[in-house]
Amino acid sequence: MTDKTFPVTRTDAEWRKMLTPEQFRIMRDHGTERPGSCALLAEKRPGRFTCVGCDTPLFEARGKFESGTGWPSFNDPIPDSVETTTDRSHGMVRTEVHCATCGSHLGHVFDDGPAPTYLRYCINGVAMNFKAD
Repeated sequence: MTDKTFPVTRTDAEWRKMLTPEQFRIMRDHGTERPGSCALLAEKRPGRFTCVGCDTPLFEARGKFESGTGWPSFNDPIPDSVETTTDRSHGMVRTEVHCATCGSHLGHVFDDGPAPTYLRYCINGVAMNFKAD
């Protein structure tokens, strides 16, 4: 997590009260859900994916694609909804994606996605809610 102060802030106790243990482990402790374990992986309706921690709209459903990785994947976030930091954990360098409003860890972004962005935002499904149009 960055030292930045986000528009939505909570204490660990407040986060633990509002999130499930798995959501807390992923969103606040930078964990990862098991691949293929999230119901949002199969979500195909029009709508938006929002942050569980603060309800910020993160991704439009039309930008979701099947990456074969076992996590919901998107080409592009909604403008100004996410920020990135360098993640040097697990002996590798990756680009972490977190919510720009509450700072919660969402997943990682890779440069192996489809056109037009060639990006793959690989996002933990339990960090998101889905709101159908």
